[in-house]
Amino acid sequence: MQSEKVVIVTGGSSGIGKAAALRFAREGNKVFVTGRRPGPIEETIAEHTNIAGMVADAASAEDAKRTIAKTVDLWGRVDALVNNAGAGAILPLADATADRIRDILSVNVLGPSLLASAALPHLTATRGTIVNVSSTFGHKPVAGLSHYAASKAALEHLTRCWALELAPLGIRVNAVAAGPTESGALTGMMGLSPEQAAAIKEQERARIPLGRRGVPDDLAEWIVRLSSPASEWMTGQVVAVDGGLGLA
Repeated sequence: MQSEKVVIVTGGSSGIGKAAALRFAREGNKVFVTGRRPGPIEETIAEHTNIAGMVADAASAEDAKRTIAKTVDLWGRVDALVNNAGAGAILPLADATADRIRDILSVNVLGPSLLASAALPHLTATRGTIVNVSSTFGHKPVAGLSHYAASKAALEHLTRCWALELAPLGIRVNAVAAGPTESGALTGMMGLSPEQAAAIKEQERARIPLGRRGVPDDLAEWIVRLSSPASEWMTGQVVAVDGGLGLA
């Protein structure tokens, strides 16, 4: 990216989001990160002088407006929005409840929509970019994760629809579909025990054609690339970065 771009990264205090925020910052860009926990936000801010941030709920309309307003107050513009914050759960259909389904869809579908809408005037002014972070399971069926997978499928289709809608404004919209990544999501977002997480990791490694799970920098590389002038003739695309899992 060109120097001094202003980038917002949701879920920017851990995993893929933190890796992307640090990569943007090290390339000379100003980065505003959000997340639900103050401690990790403060730790991320402390890692680079180009990073600022605040606690925000990705599913809150009010927090979406606050995120954009704070970023513009600090740096006067928004050039790129990375919708990385996510929610999920191992949720067999027999166990599905309205609240659990709503929690997943609120973060993975409603949240990116609210934030993109709030950022739209500023992205229009800068002819900016949106990068949505999806999952292999947004396009590959999987048992027990149906509502998480459906929410990511929705995010991928939002990516394509927004790309068409916003192209006349000069705004590009793309997505990165992440494969299984060492981000703490299994014991955090998915709520598994360390033993359960270890077993799933081993199963995933055996299924991934390239033989390993991803690391956050694998995804950060593509998030930054899709936000850069190097991708200026690319929009509406979902780039799978998953070691070939989507083919298996």
